[in-house]
Amino acid sequence: MKIVLQYFVISCLFSFSLLAKQQYAVILQYHRFDDERYPSTNISMKLFTQQIEYLIQYNYNILPLSKVVRFLRENRSLPDKTVVITIDDAYKTVYTKAYPLLKKHHLPYTVFVNTMPIEHRSKNYLSWDEMREMGKHGAEFANHSYSHPYLVRKRFDMTQEIQKAQEKLEKELGDRVCSEPKMFAYPFGEYDKKLMDLVAKLGYVGIAQNSGPISNKSNFMALTRFPMSGGYGVMDQFVVKINTLPLPLQSVENEDTLVDESNNPPLLTLTLQQPLKAFQCFNANGQKLAMQWLSDTKVTIQSAQPLLYPRNHYTCTAPAEDGRWYWYSHLWVVLK
Repeated sequence: MKIVLQYFVISCLFSFSLLAKQQYAVILQYHRFDDERYPSTNISMKLFTQQIEYLIQYNYNILPLSKVVRFLRENRSLPDKTVVITIDDAYKTVYTKAYPLLKKHHLPYTVFVNTMPIEHRSKNYLSWDEMREMGKHGAEFANHSYSHPYLVRKRFDMTQEIQKAQEKLEKELGDRVCSEPKMFAYPFGEYDKKLMDLVAKLGYVGIAQNSGPISNKSNFMALTRFPMSGGYGVMDQFVVKINTLPLPLQSVENEDTLVDESNNPPLLTLTLQQPLKAFQCFNANGQKLAMQWLSDTKVTIQSAQPLLYPRNHYTCTAPAEDGRWYWYSHLWVVLK
C-alpha cells in the first residue's frame, strides 16, 4: 500500500510539472477603451475589467511580451496559462481608462507606439510624460512605425518608418523600450514576405494581428494575437481564446500573404504533425472553407469565392483535450 501511494504521489508531481510548464502563450490585442466613436477598435471598460478580473481570479500568469518572446526563442519554458496584454497605437484612453486598472493590479503590458502623433502632441494620443509614468508601473513600449502607413500597399521608405520611430522611442523612454528583443507591430496588421524579411534584417520580431496563440515553433516575423475590440472579446469568446493551443503544424506552404487577381481566392497548404479530428477552417466572415486532404496530415484550404479588399484570413481549428481548441490563422492582404 505504501509503495502504491508513493507511486501515486510521484506520478501526480510529474504530471503537475508537465502541466505547469509550457512553450506557448496567448497574446491579447487592444486599441481604445470606452471610446464608442470607434466601435471596431474599442472595448468597454466594463468588459475589459471583467477580462482582467477573470485572469486574476483563475490564476493566469500575465507576463510582458518581451519576456515571453525571449523565452520562446530560447526554447525556455513558460508558466502554465501565460497571457500577454498588448495595446496598439497609444491612444489617450490607454492612460485615462486602462492604465488605472492595470496599475491597481500591478500588471505588465506592452504598448506599440506610432510616434508621429506623439511628436505633434495630438490630444487623442498619449504624451511622452504619460508614457514615462506608465513605464514606472508595468508598461513597456515597442515600435508601431513612425506614421502608421500601409507599408505593404504603398511606396514608403519602410526602413525609415521603422528606424525613425525606434530612435524617438529610445530617446524619450529609455530602458522602457523593448530591446531584447526589439519588436515591431505591423500597421493595420498587414505584412508580406518583403516586409517580414526587412523586419528580420533590422533585428526585430514581427507582431501581427491575425488570431491564434504563439509557441516556440511560431514564425517570429509574424507572431499572432487575439483582437479584443469590436465584439471579439465578449466573455464566452474570451475564455475560449485564452485557453487555445497552437495548432500542431509541421509546415505551412504559401507563407506569403499577398492576394491579387492572379491568385484570388488563394490556396493554403498545411501539413500537421499528427491527424486531428473535426479539423475545420473558416474565413473572416465565419464562412466554412473547402478542404482537400492529400494525406491524413496534409490539407489544402481555399475559399469558394474571391476574397474582398482589404484583408481576410483563413482560420483553422480542431478540438483538443479538456474542452480546449487548437487554433491557427493565416493572413491575406487583398490588393486592389
